[in-house]
Amino acid sequence: MRNHRKHTVLAAAAIAALSLGLTACGGGDAAGAKDAGSASAATQSATGAGDNGTTGGGTADQTATKSGSTTGGSTTTGGSKAGSTGSTGSTGSTGSTGSTGGKSSAKAPACAYGDIKVTAAKADEVPTEHITLTATNTSGRSCTLLEYPLIAFGPIQTAKDIPAVAKSKPAAPIVLKAGQPAYANVRIALGGVHEDNKVVKEFNVNLFAPEGPAEGSIVVKAPAGGLAVDEAAAKTGYWTYELRNGADEF
Repeated sequence: MRNHRKHTVLAAAAIAALSLGLTACGGGDAAGAKDAGSASAATQSATGAGDNGTTGGGTADQTATKSGSTTGGSTTTGGSKAGSTGSTGSTGSTGSTGSTGGKSSAKAPACAYGDIKVTAAKADEVPTEHITLTATNTSGRSCTLLEYPLIAFGPIQTAKDIPAVAKSKPAAPIVLKAGQPAYANVRIALGGVHEDNKVVKEFNVNLFAPEGPAEGSIVVKAPAGGLAVDEAAAKTGYWTYELRNGADEF
């Protein structure tokens, strides 16, 4: 009986152990299933997130792309603006249109005797003490009329040099366009006719070159009746665009 009970107890214990084992196994399967289910759910969630992620990813990509495009566009626009500003700056430097006043242009060459026609007219006074010389550019191009007329009242080789009056000198050289005139006031005598005067029917005018008196001489006819010239009293003004009261009165 003891042995039978012992066997019975052992059998019961074995069954209990088996039951526990099965329960444990079952619990493991359940846990595994639960884990599997969780994994599946996680996978599904991940898949769903992936799908949403695809959509969201696409959205994110699109957002990134859009953001990138916007940023890139802004950068490009900024670059363009900067470029434009740079261009403007370059243009501004160049308008340092310094380049046409900027920008500096080549100076017109000095007028040669063949470029200029000179005429003489008596001043409105009695007796005649002054004449006005008019030099007109007939060259068809611009040229610079330098200094003052070099006047010889008589043969060039023996005529007295007529000095210039410093106060009549203009601030800048006279640049004549084609057909444009310039003027010089010339004193030929003081008072009326006297023994020192000589009658002049024509006289010579030379021009200046940059290095000094130019070659060639312009023959100028005296106004009707000729001129009574006193070389000792004669003076000439500088070439100017127009005669100026005060500066050209001497």
